[in-house]
Amino acid sequence: MNEIMEKEIKVENLIYEIRGKQVMLDSDLARLYQCANGTKTINQAVKRNINRFPNRFMFQLTIDEYKGIFAVPDWDHNKMSRSLPHVFTEQGVAMLATVIRTKIAIEVSIKIMDAFVEMRRYISNSLIDQKYINGLVLKDNKRIDLLEDTFNSFKEKNNHIFFEGQIYDAYSLLLDILNKSKKEIIIIDNYAGKELLDILKNIDKNITIVSKNINKELIKKYNSQYSNINFINNNSFHDRFIIIDDEILYHSGSSFKDLGKKCFAINKLEDIDYLNKIINEIKRYQIN
Repeated sequence: MNEIMEKEIKVENLIYEIRGKQVMLDSDLARLYQCANGTKTINQAVKRNINRFPNRFMFQLTIDEYKGIFAVPDWDHNKMSRSLPHVFTEQGVAMLATVIRTKIAIEVSIKIMDAFVEMRRYISNSLIDQKYINGLVLKDNKRIDLLEDTFNSFKEKNNHIFFEGQIYDAYSLLLDILNKSKKEIIIIDNYAGKELLDILKNIDKNITIVSKNINKELIKKYNSQYSNINFINNNSFHDRFIIIDDEILYHSGSSFKDLGKKCFAINKLEDIDYLNKIINEIKRYQIN
């Protein structure tokens, strides 16, 4: 094998992608073919057989294309335009081997053809891998979007406002809040009455109602049948609150007997200090 190929020059490293095509510089081909006159030998062979080299086989680089391959300073465009190199596509290299009829050219051309094939295989596999990766990324993005949508659908809103007539929606939210409890519910409402008790009778949790106006006869009748509520007579609260498991605090702008009858809001309060102060106030009256 010739000296250049024995030095194990990787032809793949001499293949560039320009204008969406894989090409080789005329100077690199002249070196591989061991042309005594360099690119002049190639240019003369091409000129004698110009009809065999259409643009899809061979074309001359622009200044920007050449500068994209080699780091060179700005040139005098008019001066350099005629000396810009030509490049040959795979078909052009194959055709060049037929007009430069030397043993070395034939042997090297075979190696070059193999290199082009290997490059195509590499690019094809890379595209397949990239397509597979892109598919995974797209699929993962869809899964992430789906999870986010799912989480958002389950994510609790902290603030709820109801307008006049939204009685069912208001009571539905109240039930959702009460059902969050695992062990204990505290309800503070100075106007707690039969409407609230009708809801609570089916909740199997320890419930405390803090109120100043609840009817004693109603309490007696309720306790004769149900045992899940502890009633505390207390007049220190103005607003309505719900405490779930001593951990979650809700504030209601309406008495629970009037939910949905007029515009009001139910808000979740995140301040743990408020929660603890209300709990301590209730415990103080329980002790007394």
